[in-house]
Amino acid sequence: MSSEGFNWHAFLGRWEEEWVPRTEAGQDDGDEQAHVRLGGPGADEVAIAAAERRLGRRLPPSYRAFLAASDGWHVDQTAGIYRLGGVSDIDWFQDPYDMTSLYEEMLGPDPSREETLLTGMWKRALRLETESDMSHALLDPGDTDRDGEWALYVYRGWDGELPDRYPSFRAYMEAMYRGFHSGRADRPGFVNATTRAQDANVEEARRLALRGRYEDALPRLEEALSFGRPRSAVLLHQIRHLLDPRGSFGYGGLAADPRYLSEVLPVEAMSPASGTWRLGDDHWLGMMAARGVARGTAEAVLRAMREGTHRYAPPGPWGGAVAEARQQALWGAGDAAWRLLRDAFPAWEAPGPLLIAPIGLLADPVLGPLVTPERGRELLGTPRAGQTGPAPEPVPDLDPPGLSWLTGLGADRRPFDGYRCVWADATDPTRLPSLIGEDGAELSAPVEPRTASWRAPKPHEREGVELWEDRAVVAVGRTGEGWAFAFDGHSRHRLDERFVSPAAAASLSGRAVVVWREPTPPSPPDRPAAFHLSVAEHGEELYAFTVRGTQIQRSGAIPKDLEPAHLFRPADTELDGELRVLEALHTELGLSLPRFALTRGRLRTFTTRSWTRAPRAGEGYVYVSIGGHPA
Repeated sequence: MSSEGFNWHAFLGRWEEEWVPRTEAGQDDGDEQAHVRLGGPGADEVAIAAAERRLGRRLPPSYRAFLAASDGWHVDQTAGIYRLGGVSDIDWFQDPYDMTSLYEEMLGPDPSREETLLTGMWKRALRLETESDMSHALLDPGDTDRDGEWALYVYRGWDGELPDRYPSFRAYMEAMYRGFHSGRADRPGFVNATTRAQDANVEEARRLALRGRYEDALPRLEEALSFGRPRSAVLLHQIRHLLDPRGSFGYGGLAADPRYLSEVLPVEAMSPASGTWRLGDDHWLGMMAARGVARGTAEAVLRAMREGTHRYAPPGPWGGAVAEARQQALWGAGDAAWRLLRDAFPAWEAPGPLLIAPIGLLADPVLGPLVTPERGRELLGTPRAGQTGPAPEPVPDLDPPGLSWLTGLGADRRPFDGYRCVWADATDPTRLPSLIGEDGAELSAPVEPRTASWRAPKPHEREGVELWEDRAVVAVGRTGEGWAFAFDGHSRHRLDERFVSPAAAASLSGRAVVVWREPTPPSPPDRPAAFHLSVAEHGEELYAFTVRGTQIQRSGAIPKDLEPAHLFRPADTELDGELRVLEALHTELGLSLPRFALTRGRLRTFTTRSWTRAPRAGEGYVYVSIGGHPA
């Protein structure tokens, strides 16, 4: 950072004009001290040159220019450095505490440049402070930039942390000036030219954000936040939250304001509801109470978030689009839902001046997962709340067509290894539990499908369920072509001779298709994984086949384009055959599945009837207990 053109007299003079004393907790502010001298007259060139001869080094440009403007300074940090000395006070630090040896011990076999510089800093640094709280301000002549500036390190001996590094003395002083403002921002009457300029900066950033120019608003808000200006943090956090939708951001007392409560409080509850809040519900509820939120209100919102029953329901045209989009996403049509939201977003109205985006959308259990970082940027780039401007380019849809994506990577960056699905046309998804579900099966609230599968009780944990039963927890939805589906993407069960296809039961109103891709056996494999297809219509199975390696079991009149001998060729790998049959099912039968909803979204689930029949007379079976759990 070059010091050329920087007016130290104006900068330090403004600091002195704005200075008010710090006060400790419970201490009366007393009279404001105006025009206090934080520094002193500048040192002349002769004195600066004499100090340089004594030290044997020319001082870096910004520190040299500072000394010419003020020979020392009252920094007055809450904890750390209190006063910087003048030309007669500065001297080499000389590492009186042997910090060099300590940092050498921490160096790894391949230290970074930064680590090497910090280790050598202690013996070559110039000490600047004369009053401090066990702290040192150290200029390092070995850590320089192309302008000849020396990095400044602030080491606090009482906190055990690495020193804070500033690229130059000027950068350090500007940071201390911002800290001075931030530490006094909540004091009544602390108003000056700087606070007024920063508050105007915040207001301009708010207008820019509503026009879709969030990238221009960001640096303004970040600067205002460094000065501790009110409103800057809550506006900045909304932008950052949409850029990082799975992140955690606080909104201070905004949740207690009736204008914002329905948007903000559910967002605040996302962390404890998901289990990532490590301090417990009582701590979170107490924190909300301290911000002014009634405990009963906070408890109700947290419960709804945890149960997945919360609904983001804003007013007006935007609220109508949200409700319509939820119905789309609820059955897996995430891309269609997002297009509805995107088209309606310009009609969003802020309930008050401190909200610049519909962050409440993030807390909706069905719609929140749709907001990826790319879509968050799309929202932020859209003019809204009566503002105008160019609209951003639409984000591409996330769901690929067809079924081939099943051979790729899932949400955990691993391939789907073992999945099964039932499709039924001319059937509403809400009917699937009555067609293929266990007795009394009902659709759950929207949940993350993998979590529902993992948390489902095992047969030995359920009264009235036999150990041989294979009841699947399936996610339910509707494809873009109109098929209802029930999908289990986390099955570890094996397909054997007792398998009973649910295709016939699912086909009472039309056609139904069942696919089961068996999980790959552990290495070394004792047998190849199986792939099954069965198709039924109006309660009768039309055809079916099961392929395991080179063995094919078949029944019925299989269409030519679905002939297993053609799709699974001897020279192919299992993946080649699987991919070929998935492509054929999409082309010939119009089957697809929504990848986003099944890997990252929230869908309703239910538990099916067993996919295996009961053992017949004379058929034996055995269970092995591994770690106390039947297998």
